[in-house]
Order: sequence, then C-alpha cells, then structure tokens
Amino acid sequence: MSFNKIFFIISLIFSSIFFNQTKAQMTTHWLLNTGYVYQTQSFGEIGVKALFLKNDDVLYRLGGSALLGSANGKFAAIPKLQGDVLLNFQKGVDLYHSHYFILGAEATTKYIAPKVGVSILGIIDLTAGYGFGFSGQNINGKELKGLNINFGLNLPFVMLNDMLK
Repeated sequence: MSFNKIFFIISLIFSSIFFNQTKAQMTTHWLLNTGYVYQTQSFGEIGVKALFLKNDDVLYRLGGSALLGSANGKFAAIPKLQGDVLLNFQKGVDLYHSHYFILGAEATTKYIAPKVGVSILGIIDLTAGYGFGFSGQNINGKELKGLNINFGLNLPFVMLNDMLK
C-alpha cells in the first residue's frame, strides 16, 4: 500500500470524526512536538501537532513531524504524519485529568505503525506499537519494521510564548 493511500485513509477517518463533532464547539491548541522514536533505528523527532477538544475526556491530535537520525552510518530524515485519540474515562472532571490512554497511528514514507500508550497531562507521551514496513522501502539499506517505541513531549505554543516573555 502506498503512502498516498495510507494518508488518504487516515485523513478520511479523522475528518469524519471531526465533522461529526461540529455540533459542539471544538477548541484547537497548537503544540510543539519533540521526542525520541525507535523503529529498528533511533531517531529524534521534531514537529507540530494540533490538539482538538470539546471537553477534557476525549482529545484528538493530528500532527506532522520529521524523524532525524542515522541509518547505517548516514544521516536520514523521514517525514511523519500521525493521529491520536486520547481517552480519560472520568467524565465531568475537566481540569484534573492527569493521565490519558492513547490510541493512534503514525505513517511515514517507509512504514505505518498503529500504537497504544499513556500520556501524562497530555504533555508527556509514552507509546508502543508495531511498524509494518512498506515493500521495497528502506532507509540507507535498512528496512524499518518491527517494534515501535515513542517518547514525546508536546509543549503548547501558548505556554512557550508565556515562558519566553
């Protein structure tokens, strides 16, 4: 399956979720995303995510980032798209949610990886999944498939702006 088909499928799923939510007002927050990704190789990650929420027990995140690292001794940069749903089952406890369960997927030009994990305050994420490499796609001769581990920090631009004042 090509990257374009996967991107279309992921976009279709998330757009249907968001269009169904239009009856209620959705709030959007922009986040700076930085972290570490292990997918047969170690990569640093830097990017941007949009956080969509109506209330505090179900959050949606869409993002794009770049994976930067070394594969077989050569520098590698891989574009990445991702989508997550963050769930907290304590309804009506808006401000005091300290943890969320994450269900999501990420797709690059080399692999697609469904993932599950936890998020502390929606800022610190730890997820794991399995990457399915695209046929014939590798990075500097290294195929990216198998165990996928992500550690990420999602810093709201509002918070960063306040800190830099």
